[in-house]
Formats: sequence, C-alpha cells, structure tokens
Amino acid sequence: MSLLQPGDAFPELSLTVPGGGVVNVPEAFDGEYGVMLFYRGSWCNYCNHQLRAFQRARASLADVGIRVAALSVDDEATTAGLMERHRVTFPVGYGADACAISDLTGAFVHHDPLYLESTGFVLNPDGKVMVSVYSSGAIGRLIPEDVAGYIRHVQEHTPSPV
Repeated sequence: MSLLQPGDAFPELSLTVPGGGVVNVPEAFDGEYGVMLFYRGSWCNYCNHQLRAFQRARASLADVGIRVAALSVDDEATTAGLMERHRVTFPVGYGADACAISDLTGAFVHHDPLYLESTGFVLNPDGKVMVSVYSSGAIGRLIPEDVAGYIRHVQEHTPSPV
C-alpha cells in the first residue's frame, strides 16, 4: 500500500450509487476541482457530520469550482437512507471493496468489521492529487471551509496563461 502524494494521478474509481447508477471519478468532476471522501459508514457520527458539512457548503464550493463525491462499504439501502436523512445531493457510492480501494489509494482499512478509515483527497482539474488526508481512526478529515480556502488561495496565486 502506497499513499497518494501531491502530483500523483488519482486512480480511476467507479462508484455504484443508489438507484443503479455509476459515477466514474475523477471524470465526474468534469475538469473542475474535486473532493473525494472515503467515510467509515453511516454509523459513524464524525462521518455524518463531515458529509452534512460538505452538503451545506455545496453552493460555496461550487462557486470556486469544486465538486464532491463520497464512498463507503455500506450497502445500497443504508447509503440511500444516509443520503435522504442528510439531503446529500452529491454522488455517494456504496459497496466499496475496502482492500481494493486501499491498494489503489493507500487508505487505511479497519478489518473487524471491514471498512475504510476516513480519507480525503483534493484533486486539481486534471485529476491529480493536490492534498491527501489519511486518518487511521475516527478523527482527522477534510472540512469544506479548508478545502474552499485552499482552492481560493491556489486560484489567486496561479499565474494566468498568456
């Protein structure tokens, strides 16, 4: 397992979303900045707080060109319930193979029961990692205000093409 570093290409992930659709990341970010969140499960209060926070911040994130997607090992019904309960409108994948995702991204895995630990990535419009945040437990994760502030800083300090 190797961690994704800034500048690394984010691996192609197909997220199965409730209702039978598939969202492919990083293509789903459509040339904008992206935030990919792996969360422990609907049972995790910290994860629920993070997902709600990203949903509440969706308009301000969109204003600076940021799209969000999330993924967990939860089943379809549990994921659909979580999305409904928190009114989450960004893509949330379910049924992740925790070990395969770990092999691709370096995300930590809890083995009994099996789930991904909280992990977050900020991707540039080319699908390359700008920031990776790996947690080995319940706390330590991206928050929308930090992501938006970071992207604003990058946009303000990146020279315009001539």
